[in-house]
Amino acid sequence: MAKRVSVVTGGASGIGAACVKHLAQLGDDVVVLDLPGAWDAAKHQVNVAGFLACDVTDDDHLREVARTIEATYGPVGALVNSAGILQRRLPPDQLTMQEWDRVVAVDQRGTYLACAVFGEAMVRRGHGAIVNIASITASRSVPLHAYAPAKAAVVSMTQCLAAEWGRSGVRVNAISPGYVLTEALQAAIARGDRNPDDMTAQAAMGRLVDVSEVADAAGFLLSDAARAITGINLPVDAGWLAGSTWMTYGGVPPARNSL
Repeated sequence: MAKRVSVVTGGASGIGAACVKHLAQLGDDVVVLDLPGAWDAAKHQVNVAGFLACDVTDDDHLREVARTIEATYGPVGALVNSAGILQRRLPPDQLTMQEWDRVVAVDQRGTYLACAVFGEAMVRRGHGAIVNIASITASRSVPLHAYAPAKAAVVSMTQCLAAEWGRSGVRVNAISPGYVLTEALQAAIARGDRNPDDMTAQAAMGRLVDVSEVADAAGFLLSDAARAITGINLPVDAGWLAGSTWMTYGGVPPARNSL
């Protein structure tokens, strides 16, 4: 049986890189899509089928990349949409529309385009699975006026596409990571820009999320073990959503167990 070809957008760093590693370890032929020069094979130390430079906001280029992948590696059976950018925390009067447009273009439009381009080929074959990386900010009010609405749109489009393609054999699900200890977050903590205590205080489990834990969830949703699951948004957040409203009651209780 031929190996499954999996594509990961934004696969050169963070959650995307963790998904690349996880799917490669499962035996997939993984094709990494990211910006030019982003992939460092020596750094990642994982065997992938290939890397293609790609801007997910460019419709024509993305379709060309998809054709190249199918001609070179075979039909794509799984897709992880992890390409995304963050935004600075700014009030609306300081958040320029140029920055707003860029965040929405990558996080929302780019995710939709990749779903449409790779999903339509899956539909023709009658089989495939897609995981879109959303965010817990899609479910709560946060001071990120471009990023959070864009991620909420990712959740909505996931549900729409799941219904659109369900009877064509294509499943579409989303994962909403919480505060994940990526290299970027580690650097921000080291600079003093972010306080990890602020991010863990409301989490039911009292900790940050590791990138591998998001990748594990993506691997499950792409697998046959999740063959009856489509249209869901799975939080992988160490219980941040569950605990975030407990602050009005004094916070999440401390651990009660003792040795």
